[in-house]
Formats: sequence, C-alpha cells, structure tokens
Amino acid sequence: MQSREATMRADARRNYDRLVATARVAFAELGADAPLDDIAQRAGVGNATLYRHFPTRQALLEAVFRDHVDALCRRAEELMSAPSPGAALKEWLGAVIAQGSTERGLAASLLAALGHDGSSCREAVFEAARGLLARAQEAGDVRPDVPVGQLFKLVNAIALVTETEPDPAAQATALLDLVFHGLSPHP
Repeated sequence: MQSREATMRADARRNYDRLVATARVAFAELGADAPLDDIAQRAGVGNATLYRHFPTRQALLEAVFRDHVDALCRRAEELMSAPSPGAALKEWLGAVIAQGSTERGLAASLLAALGHDGSSCREAVFEAARGLLARAQEAGDVRPDVPVGQLFKLVNAIALVTETEPDPAAQATALLDLVFHGLSPHP
C-alpha cells in the first residue's frame, strides 16, 4: 500500500499535467489571455490548485510551451555546426515560425510566453538565437546591426499573419525569404 505522501504527489502530478494540457487547448482556442479560472474549471480542479502549481499566467504559459522551447533549443544546437551559418539561422527561424503555427492562436500565445524579460523560455530561445545570429553575422550572411529582439519580432509577426492563410507554410517561407533579403548585408 502506498503512503499518503506518495499518493498526494501522484495526484499533484496528475493535476499539474491536466492543467498544462487544458491550458494548451485553451490558449490555442482563446489566446494567451484565456481566463485562468476557466482553465482550472475545465481541468476539473479548483483555482487554488491552479495557483499552487502556477502562481502567475506567465508560469502557466511557460509550462505549456516548455516542450516547444526545448525542441527549438535542441535544433539550434544541431544547426550551430551547419556549413552555412546564414542558411542555418534561416532554417531555425522557419522552425520557430512552424512551432507557432501548429494551431491557430498558438503564435500569439507563444509570443506571450517569450515576451517577458526574465522568462526562462525567453532566455533559452534568445540564447539559442544569439548563437546562430552571431555566427551568421560573423560569416557575413546577416548584417551586423541586427539585434536578436527585433529578429524575433519579425519572425513572430510572420507566424501571426500567416496562421489563417490557406497554406501558412508557403506564406511563411515567402515572407521569411523577404526578411532574409533585407537582413543581407548585400541586398
């Protein structure tokens, strides 16, 4: 027979997982401003349980997008040794757009998760981007005056405006090509 403590931990883990899964759906449907009380109710838990696990909306957003962020960081690490730094950066930015475009409304929610200074998700993704961007700038593939924050704003804008297109991937690729033409030191 399991101890009460072990049972409580398992229950707490199930509640945590249920809240994250429910929030993922709610954020996709309603955006990053989905009511937290509704998320708790949909998950079948009380508000206190939600706030015990996620004291802020930002904490819940980060939990929802942690898998996305981890995948992007792993991909950036792989691309750091690609033969063409500019192509590697462009491929990675395409992956960022694709992550945000998997479901309608997800781009805005992902942007919200990455939008706060001090956010662990933001720091991880920006660090990955900084490495790829610096490498592309050193190779002369990207202008040296392009800051990572502005690059992310452009990429998120692409994800937002293409999510409702009939072929979002094709539109995103075309817009990313246009952005990269502007980033080039030799347009």
